[in-house]
Amino acid sequence: MTQITMVHGAGGTIMNELIKNYVVKYLGGSVADVPLEALDDSAVINGIVLKSDSHVVKPLFFPGGDIGRLAIAGTINDIAVMGGEPLALTCGLVLEEGLAIDDLEIILESMKNTCIEAGVYVITGDTKVVEKGNLGGCIINTSGIGTRNRALDKNIMEVKKYRSFDARWILDSNLREGDKIIVSGTVGDHGLAVLSAQEGYDFGSEIKSDVTPLNKLIQRLLNIGGIVTMKDPTRGGISNSLNELSEKSNVGVWVEEDKIPIRGDVRAACEMLGIDALEVGNEGKVVIGVVSQKAEEVLATLKGTKEGKDAEIIGEAREEFNGVVLRTMVGGKRILAPPIGDPVPRIC
Repeated sequence: MTQITMVHGAGGTIMNELIKNYVVKYLGGSVADVPLEALDDSAVINGIVLKSDSHVVKPLFFPGGDIGRLAIAGTINDIAVMGGEPLALTCGLVLEEGLAIDDLEIILESMKNTCIEAGVYVITGDTKVVEKGNLGGCIINTSGIGTRNRALDKNIMEVKKYRSFDARWILDSNLREGDKIIVSGTVGDHGLAVLSAQEGYDFGSEIKSDVTPLNKLIQRLLNIGGIVTMKDPTRGGISNSLNELSEKSNVGVWVEEDKIPIRGDVRAACEMLGIDALEVGNEGKVVIGVVSQKAEEVLATLKGTKEGKDAEIIGEAREEFNGVVLRTMVGGKRILAPPIGDPVPRIC
């Protein structure tokens, strides 16, 4: 009998097959504006943006963050990248017997501070306690609800100045020939920070998670306009995100390897461990598709912020091929295939 393995939750092709072949098969079929079958970062029904997210990161505390900050920021970001304006959150705590109350208090304070930072608050929830086992201390489920961002229509009007655009939301399927691809900052930071905490690795520098809520940053970008798609590149990293955009939009994606921002210590750590930084999850970055005429303005705005100071235009959508093609630093070309899964387990 086939059984669930850790790779089924690692954000790559195996997890996507599990979701498509089983979860969507049995739970799909709604008439939502953006339904489960779309497999976007959130769903939309009757103009309401909805997201549910469970967090099982191990360990609970890692350089730059903890499970509490991760839970709040992750759900907010998934709503924001759809063109939604997050309104409120729920919180379900599954606590493992033996978890220190002091640790729980640190986690809850972190959640509170992240809510204040984002301007979005927890308004209801649930708490359960289970016998000591393999939870690693606790699991947190956060769900979020949002409305149509007040700047979304303005953004879409700007897109329509330069090309046709029929979607009402910022969807994975919106990318078209000539659109530029922007990544908002260095990639791989979160996964390597969690891995260092899991395994006790010392990479010779302090690699910190990038976990942060991005709703206010995305609000600024939508006010500039021209954005057609956004993706939260968590499990499977930007490799998985770019392949999802390519597949759902039915267009090729050309990427310049030397334009992808990667911290030197992250690159060195990945090379040492035999890990591809492009497949490592992030929690405070966004992959953005934007019409070419607005790309430089969006990039300049990103670079003027703390969250986007390392942003770069890394490529563009092209119709002459399928999938994602990477031009390497030495001038060659290779297919950037979707990862089987994120190489670092339990990062979110």
